[in-house]
Amino acid sequence: MKIKILCDSMCDIPEEISKKEYLEMIPLTINIDGKEYKDGIDFTKVEFYNILETSHTLPKTSQITYMQFKEAFEKYTNEGYDVICLTGSSKTSGTYQSAVVAKNDTKGNIYIFDTLFLSLGSGQYVIKACELVEDTNLSAKEIVQKLEELRSSTNLFFVPFTLDYLKESGRLPNVVSFVGNMLNIKPICTMEGGKNKIVSKVRGTKQIASKLVDMILEANNNDLESKIITIGYGSNEEDFKKLKEEVAKRIKAKKVFITRGGSCICSHTGPEILAISSSN
Repeated sequence: MKIKILCDSMCDIPEEISKKEYLEMIPLTINIDGKEYKDGIDFTKVEFYNILETSHTLPKTSQITYMQFKEAFEKYTNEGYDVICLTGSSKTSGTYQSAVVAKNDTKGNIYIFDTLFLSLGSGQYVIKACELVEDTNLSAKEIVQKLEELRSSTNLFFVPFTLDYLKESGRLPNVVSFVGNMLNIKPICTMEGGKNKIVSKVRGTKQIASKLVDMILEANNNDLESKIITIGYGSNEEDFKKLKEEVAKRIKAKKVFITRGGSCICSHTGPEILAISSSN
């Protein structure tokens, strides 16, 4: 049976993964200054960062609709594919539920997988799914079972360089944002149970790269040789150079991927962000 992997644009994946012929990304909708854009279709990531710099209002993301999923599911099941659909966390978006409802209304073998992460964290599951399609003869159902086994080994840490976006989106209390910006304190965030959580803080930007590497090493008991690492950034290329150097110096991994934060995550964090993730 042929397998088609679908993922939503809350999953930030490396460019070399996105080019896989059996993989398709379904876009969320981004509303900026009253105009709607299809994520990754109407603009590139770099173009989105530039739009943010000149926007007068905070971007708003809209979940993928039932019909978007229904059309994709019908297209591929009618072509003889079993479909694996990976979504960003159901705790932060209704996209997963849209996919489940569309699946229930579509004939064929369709498997919906809630990554319970966003961005690079969700991307780890897409990377693994692609690896399993290429390197094994597992069925779609068996691949999803393997993805479930990744949950305990998947980690994500990220740092937004400004707190303004988190404040405006209601994900951070005003007083915390005010004090953080005033003292130049940057929160180090992760995801637990599908929701964002601040797990540490760092003063200024100089120590962010080393702190992120500290935390990913600690989360893996200082052993990353069998792990897949993804490091990511937004518009802040100079900051990313420091993270890339720190990873090269301190981490020995099975594979290190690089990607950039997409519009879904950066709509809530701002365009300047650093992130690191790991998984088996």
